[in-house]
Amino acid sequence: MTAPALESFVESPLLRMTADTPTDYWNDSCAVADLEYAVARGASGATSNPSIVLDVLRGEKAHWIPRIRQLALENPVWTETDVTWALIEEMAVRGASILEPVFRRERGHKGRLSVQTNPQNYPNAERMLEQGIRFAGLAPNVQVKFPATRAGIQAIELATAAGVNINATVCFTVAQAIAVAEAVERGLDALADRGGDVAAMAPVCTIMVGRLDDWLRNLVERDDIAVHPDALNWAGIAAFKRAYRIFRERRYRTRLLVAAYRHRLHWTEFVGGDVVLTIPHAWQVRFNGSGLSPAARIDEPVDPGTIKELLTRIPDFGRAFEPDGLAIHEFDSYGATVKTLRGFIKSYHDLVGAIRDVVLPDPEIKPG
Repeated sequence: MTAPALESFVESPLLRMTADTPTDYWNDSCAVADLEYAVARGASGATSNPSIVLDVLRGEKAHWIPRIRQLALENPVWTETDVTWALIEEMAVRGASILEPVFRRERGHKGRLSVQTNPQNYPNAERMLEQGIRFAGLAPNVQVKFPATRAGIQAIELATAAGVNINATVCFTVAQAIAVAEAVERGLDALADRGGDVAAMAPVCTIMVGRLDDWLRNLVERDDIAVHPDALNWAGIAAFKRAYRIFRERRYRTRLLVAAYRHRLHWTEFVGGDVVLTIPHAWQVRFNGSGLSPAARIDEPVDPGTIKELLTRIPDFGRAFEPDGLAIHEFDSYGATVKTLRGFIKSYHDLVGAIRDVVLPDPEIKPG
């Protein structure tokens, strides 16, 4: 037996965290085995994106390769793009079914699976909204991911007003998180005005803390900036904690979510908050085997000296940390946004390419 199989659920730090604190966690994948592992240890949601779907396709070939071939055979006029989105939707519904007992138990406030709109549509609110409404109809417990871009903020407001539970992604800064929360507030008010059930809504805003750290590391190397190496591990944490304080002060109805894990602090520093942690399977196994007791640290401030050094030496940290650090028209050009959008779009193209290899295999490559 492997170590994770021997692990006692009672001793799982993540399970204790969900039982003893307001902090929830999601499985950062819709892979069946990973999702079942997570739900058994207290997870109350899951998420997906093009990269995740491609990983699941590769990890669950025995199920998905025959299904892709069947879809292509049954729909001879479909393009490889059509097959790709059919796969994404089926994968989402399959994952959502695993979370359905949680969804019922929590009366719709938890137990959702997030599905990402086409990353290529980040500048087009109308296209994102159309796809988001379609996704919301796939299953009662589907949540829809929109990027915190200029057009994405508009789509988030309109989708919320239409009763779609949103998950803002491609978000790294306090300013983006505030813009998301304000858009959701307007959307919820519009939903209430037309008699919608606002109580059934569970919007979340992701802050990709590790990707902010990554971007600042890139700048340190690119611009030859001398900064204490430990400071870079605290950048995303500092931004998230500041956003969390603001959200509580302003009583936003959007819940913050931590994503993009790089080290242990991206778990321990957020415990105790009324937040969600979306954790990849490998990190869950690592945390559950750590022997740590998750103590509430969300209100513990980041060292002021660390924040001062980051603000002084890396201007882009100030743009991420200050509530007015970015205007909405600057969201799309912020470095972490650009790098992440490029990565998501590339992953989407890679996914379409993987589908192509199934429905239209290269004749020069020997089968099997």
